[in-house]
Amino acid sequence: MRTTLNLDDEALGAAMSVSKGRTKTDVINEALREYARRKRRRDLLRWRGKIKWEGNVDELRGRV
Repeated sequence: MRTTLNLDDEALGAAMSVSKGRTKTDVINEALREYARRKRRRDLLRWRGKIKWEGNVDELRGRV
């Protein structure tokens, strides 16, 4: 989707310097995906201590 944005040039430059993306579009898409991933993880914390785990992590990871 094509969108016009007013971006902070300094922030975009800093993001581009640490990103694997080669274009502004690549960097912005990477940042959006990372934002969504972090938000989902943060939202999962509301369940911390409220769900009982019954399983074997080693088995799930194929170590057994």
